[in-house]
Amino acid sequence: MDSASTFLTSDHRACDALWFAVETAVQADDSAAARDAWTACADAMLRHFAFEERVLFPAIEDATGMHGMGPTAVMRHEHEQMRRLLATMSAAANAAQWQTLLDQGDTLLLLVGQHNIKEEHILYPLADARLSDEWPALAQRWPV
Repeated sequence: MDSASTFLTSDHRACDALWFAVETAVQADDSAAARDAWTACADAMLRHFAFEERVLFPAIEDATGMHGMGPTAVMRHEHEQMRRLLATMSAAANAAQWQTLLDQGDTLLLLVGQHNIKEEHILYPLADARLSDEWPALAQRWPV
């Protein structure tokens, strides 16, 4: 937990690996494993969003004075888009509609990829610059 960038980028990669486990289980036609992998993946993504929205973003906004605008506002909007997609995907998983889950996953991967680039190249470096002294205390609030 050296920095926000290191910690949160690592969590992005962990979420990616969880999605890969979903794809692997679906391709193996293992519904139980696919359902478990999906639950782990969705939970991890929602936990990541919650930490950013409840801990990181308010700290960045306080440090920069950019309340309700700027990069954190964009990230919140994108989180909401992804939450809606995750809900659709959860419904597909609950109905064992694995192809629908994978098809929606393609859309999710596109959104997540674009989102993560913005966070990893803009927001997290901003957090590192403005919150380096506060980061250890903020990181202790994981998971929210």
